[in-house]
Order: sequence, then C-alpha cells, then structure tokens
Amino acid sequence: MARNILILGASYGSLLGTKLLMAGHNVTLVCRRKTADLINREGTEVRIKLRDEPSHRSIFSRDLPGKLDAVAPQDVDISRYDLVGLAMQEPQYTNHTIRVLMVKIAAAKLPCLSIMNMPPLPYLKRIPALADMDLEEAYTNAQVWERFEPGLVSLCSPDPQAFRPPEEAANVLHVGLATNFKAAAFADEAHNKVLRELEADIDAVKLDGQDVPVKLKVFDSPFVPLAKWSMLLTGNYRCITPQEPRSIKDAVHGDLKLSQSIYEHVDAVARRLGADAKDQVPFEKYAKAAESLLRPSSAARAVAAGAPFIERVDLLVKLISHQLGAPNAEIDRTVQTVDQKLSDKIVEGGSGGL
Repeated sequence: MARNILILGASYGSLLGTKLLMAGHNVTLVCRRKTADLINREGTEVRIKLRDEPSHRSIFSRDLPGKLDAVAPQDVDISRYDLVGLAMQEPQYTNHTIRVLMVKIAAAKLPCLSIMNMPPLPYLKRIPALADMDLEEAYTNAQVWERFEPGLVSLCSPDPQAFRPPEEAANVLHVGLATNFKAAAFADEAHNKVLRELEADIDAVKLDGQDVPVKLKVFDSPFVPLAKWSMLLTGNYRCITPQEPRSIKDAVHGDLKLSQSIYEHVDAVARRLGADAKDQVPFEKYAKAAESLLRPSSAARAVAAGAPFIERVDLLVKLISHQLGAPNAEIDRTVQTVDQKLSDKIVEGGSGGL
C-alpha cells in the first residue's frame, strides 16, 4: 500500500524522499514557494553512486513510481499524511509559517521521524536519564517542541552525507557518502508497523538489477541514532575554526589521537545515558569514512555563509556532559569557538530563514 509522507525540508529531505518514491510511496516536500514551484515543474534530481560503479547516477523523481509534489508550509493539508519527516535544519523551525504547521502536526498526533542532526526535544524526553535535564539552551527556540508527545517523535541518525552543489538549481542533491538512515522505533507499534513497511519497501528497490544504497534501518534501541553525536563532535563542529572552515577530513585527521579522545568521550557519555556499545560505531570505521569527506560540514558552511544560527549538537553534548559531571575541555573549546563565530555573525547583521 502506498503511504503518503510529508517531509519538511526539500534539500536533505529529497534524499529520503527519493528513496520512498523509488519504493512506490508518495512524498510531499515542504519548502519555500519558489523552490516548490521549481520541484513541481521539474521534479528533483538526486545523484548517488551505486556499488562498484565509477561515477554517480542521477535519479529523477519524474521517473519513479511514487508521486512527488512540493508545497509552501501554509498550503499543507495535514489530513493527507501517514508520517512526517523532519529534515530541516533545527533553526528553521522558528520560522512563523513552519511553527504554525508544527502546531497542526502536533495536534493531529502524526508520527514524526526526524532526520536532523539535532534531536527534537520530545525525543530526548523518551530517554529517562535526559528527561529532567535542562537542555533548552541548545535549541534556537525550544517552545517549538512543547506540543509534541514524546512517543510520537523518533530520531533517524542522518549518516548519509549529501549537499546541494552551489552551482546547481535548488532541486539537485549530490550524495557524497551513501550510508544508511538508522531510525529508532516509535513508542506505538502501529507507527512502527508503518516504519518497518517503509524499511522493507526501500530495501527491496533495485536499479537496473542493482542494489541502491542509503537504506532505512529500524532499531528498537533509542540510542542507535545517538552514535552520530561522536561523529559530529569529532568532525563536523571542529570544521568551524576561528579562521576559515576546514574539511571534515582535516578536522579528524589533523590530530588523530585528539580526535579519538573526543570521539570516545562522547561515546562514553551515551553509554552513561543507557546506550550499549553495540549501538555505537567504532572510531576506526568513522576515521576511515572521514578520509573521503573533503568538504567542510554543513554547519561550517552555514557559519561561513553568514548564518547567525545553526544546529547546536555541540552545545547539547556539552550541557549533557556537564550535568552528568563529566565535562570535556576539548568539547568546551569547540562550543566556545562556535559561540564566538555565531556571535560575530549576529553583530554583522546576518540572518537565517526558511
């Protein structure tokens, strides 16, 4: 049965959207009206490298069995959808039209699967050790999440690396690292049934007889998506320097011993919260993957482009570490650097937006 999936965010969201379209499901992308008009006119293009092929394939939404459309936030008809994907950068949820849409989604009690790096606050409330921690400071506006029931919000570790080529149109996405989305289950088995249907349907897709990378994998443990925190704190946020941004490869391999110590500290924090070692990704595997990440992280690129707000997983992990009585000087230093760069942008008059 074809499901109808609403995805907030047409950039990174188009990767998950394309996988769903290939599996025969219908997808609506929520984005700026100009981008929506472009997508409704031309569709989307996601470039992905199949195993053992030398170059990327372009997968066009117009050629896929599922139906794609795009709308501005104020034009969404909530009653159409079985599931919501949250794929915008966390600061974008403070946009007025998005906040109004979020109120409607919460009121409709639709299950929401986040593929943000920044975990939604209601998801963190599902983890007993975090439920009473003071973590709101890490969010651009924590009130966005107040109406959501924790059991209806799940998190999907956004391990695949993808970006919009700056010289291309807004409907093009290039996948640099084609790893899997690792989703934690919902609280309600009815919603998990939908999630596992999507998992199986995506897994079954073939392209010219070949398997297609970037699967959706569902796990019972709520800690599996938290494995991304170690990667973000070791690589992504350390791309932000007092000077120009550096690549993830340089951030990780510039001082591999220091990188490993940060990575292992964040892993240890997750285990203090209840994660099992099997929920986590070994540092060696991450370091190997980082060798191919030759661009600065999206957070570093956003800061360099003048954004005064970005997702602050670095600050979130710092707050958790301190409240567990396990601070880390290197993480504190990273947070200080990011704070200073963002503060400079605000003074310069930078602005964000949908």
